[in-house]
Amino acid sequence: MDRFSSGTVTFLFTDIEGSTRLIEELGEAGYVEALAEHRRLLRRAFSGGVEVDTQGDAFLYAFRHPAEALAAAAQGQQALRSGPVRVRMGLHTGKPLLTGEGYAGRELHRAARIAASGHGGQVVVSAATRALVDGDLTELGEHRLKDFDEPVALFQLGRQRFPPLKTISNTNLPRPASSFIGREREWEDLLGLLRNGSRLVTLSGPGGSGKTRLALEVASELVPVFKAGVFWVGLAPLRNPALVTETIAQTLGAKDGLAEHVSERELLLLLDNFEQVVEAAADLSELLEQCPNLRLLVTSRELLRIAGEVEYQVPPLAEPEAVELFCERSRLEPDETIAVLCRRLDDLPLAVELAAARSRVLSPAQILERLSQRLDLLKGGRDADPRQQTLRATIEWSHGLLTADEQQLFARLAVFAGDCTLDAAEDVCDADLDVLQSLVDKSLLRHTRDRFWMLETIREFAVERLQSLPEVDQTRERHAHWYLRLAKTAHGASRGAAQVEWLVRLDADLENLRSAIGWARSHDGRLEVELVETTWRFLSGRGLLREALSYLLHALETAKRAPSFDQTELLYGAAYVAIRTGDYVAAHEWLTQRLELARARGDAPVIAGSLVGLALVAEQEGEHERARTLYLEAADVARDCGDTEILPIVAYNLGEIALIEGDAETARTQFQQTLELNRELSDPGGEAVALVGLSLVALAEGGADEAAALLGSSLRLASDVGALELIFSCLLGSAEVAAQGGEAARAARLLAAADALREEMGYTPSPLEREQRARIATVLGDDATLAAAQSEGRALTLDEAVAYALEERD
Repeated sequence: MDRFSSGTVTFLFTDIEGSTRLIEELGEAGYVEALAEHRRLLRRAFSGGVEVDTQGDAFLYAFRHPAEALAAAAQGQQALRSGPVRVRMGLHTGKPLLTGEGYAGRELHRAARIAASGHGGQVVVSAATRALVDGDLTELGEHRLKDFDEPVALFQLGRQRFPPLKTISNTNLPRPASSFIGREREWEDLLGLLRNGSRLVTLSGPGGSGKTRLALEVASELVPVFKAGVFWVGLAPLRNPALVTETIAQTLGAKDGLAEHVSERELLLLLDNFEQVVEAAADLSELLEQCPNLRLLVTSRELLRIAGEVEYQVPPLAEPEAVELFCERSRLEPDETIAVLCRRLDDLPLAVELAAARSRVLSPAQILERLSQRLDLLKGGRDADPRQQTLRATIEWSHGLLTADEQQLFARLAVFAGDCTLDAAEDVCDADLDVLQSLVDKSLLRHTRDRFWMLETIREFAVERLQSLPEVDQTRERHAHWYLRLAKTAHGASRGAAQVEWLVRLDADLENLRSAIGWARSHDGRLEVELVETTWRFLSGRGLLREALSYLLHALETAKRAPSFDQTELLYGAAYVAIRTGDYVAAHEWLTQRLELARARGDAPVIAGSLVGLALVAEQEGEHERARTLYLEAADVARDCGDTEILPIVAYNLGEIALIEGDAETARTQFQQTLELNRELSDPGGEAVALVGLSLVALAEGGADEAAALLGSSLRLASDVGALELIFSCLLGSAEVAAQGGEAARAARLLAAADALREEMGYTPSPLEREQRARIATVLGDDATLAAAQSEGRALTLDEAVAYALEERD
């Protein structure tokens, strides 16, 4: 075509994005060189058109055929893709005014505005051009351009994601200065909801969970979808619910009523921070009824509770995302300390961002050390929202919106360490179900399955409120007594089918049990003694041997100061744990004291138990005859007083002694008797112990297959009741099965997993287990090729180790 042709033409405008930034990055000489290369590449790509004008870093070309212009734009973007220069382009077809100076008029001006609305790498196409071409064009919705009154439909070449177009009316979404990290799953979930018919989606979650930023990213993606636009309405400054619809109307420029203005327009409103004006929810319900194509995306710490609302609870970041966010903001390389720091901050985006801001003066390790002051330590910059300048301000904002009843329950619930059940909340805190539900709705309390809990950042604030209550000591005392009753109930269910259920329940309340013992230590000696008496078996069974012993020793000191306290259970517990940790001298001393106390008052069951303990000490020290004598004496006392629970313990340990002495036949008889007695008592843990004993006999006689089957059954039972000592024995036995079968690598993995578990517990193996480990080590030898297998075994989690041991046995 001629340089200036009359009639219909297609204009192609281009402009470099961020030219000033490029000069700073490349330097003036580098920028001049890049500018020249960009011109060369675009002129080659646009050779089918006419270069109408060149000004600085911008081009104007005219094409006779729209398809040629679109192809030229695509070719030009492709040519620039590998270089530093990013160019926005705009295409518009029309009949410009032709003057002696060249093209002029509204169509040329419209084409320039279309190009200016785009971003680097983007080609924006007018509806006039779109009607004349075929191609992969994405609809961007209706937009108003500066100096043009009527809205225009715009399109984009290709499917690549870009920020919202820089037009003046179809969106007012804020553009955050910082990059958006993670949240891909949540982003996709929300897009799916809004694209598939949900008209009101509420992003709920505590302050600092990233609701606003996530909503902005989702809304910006939807700008092309809603022809009438996507608009952000910030409600944080409002306190009067009556002003909500007026504020929305002002944002949209509605002059004749909000519903009349929206009418049937396809519009998305992002209503940000709705929690303090939640009474206006009914107005939104009415607006949605009147405007069939309106959709609402709401961020709120409290649900709106109106018809059609779809709740989307924004979770904390996934750990890798939290670490990435911290490192992006702090410019530090990721490491384990940063991962731990993020976990301690509940992986909350705001907390992570504030911690990263502190990295200018504190290392991640130093921040971690100071997290007890997290509410005040973590502060934002001067440009931060006043509600989010510190974690304290963020939580205080939500707390200030609570009623008096809600504030009182919020504080009382801080008495729970970790989480709690509904019945615990009701009994300890006088919780009303409706108030609990309200705290959940307002994102200050969470509910998962059958338990209520708080994020630690929120609980720290709640603990401060609890400490200021006049009834704080009464609440803590009620908490301790409640968990004493729970522990006693579980202790009473230590036999039979209910055993597993109650052990799982105590697992869930381990932190509450610890908290109750801690409070009782300094406030109520009798309560401390009772708590420790009823929990030490559970703790030691879970492999918490050192912790159990520390509680037992402190409770013993407490009991000694009050002669009325019975010490026998504490002495037995301390001796039991001492044997498991290898302190036989201390165990013998405590058991001797216990035996003396029992004989002084003629308590036969306590006498029998003390004799069993002393026999176990003798067995561990290799004094087999003395051990056998004490076991048999204990059995006689137990039969006389009807204490059937001691008999399987005696039978098992006599079997151990027989096996150590090489009498496999007697050992098998004793272990079989142990199994039968425990089945009569409905004790799955005892059954598992007996099966281990029988597996040891099978291994001694070369029956690896029989041993494997017995160990598989025992390991399942041990896993059900969470008996870590038994799991260790089963892993060790499974390692010997593999060693006997010539599976060296498998044996090395299982042995290493068993060793890792033993070290974690601080457990000292029995003489039989020590012999067994020595046999396995002899088979494996010093083969350096097994080092990798050993490392793999040590790296296994407990569940993984159990699954590996059961592999190929089912």
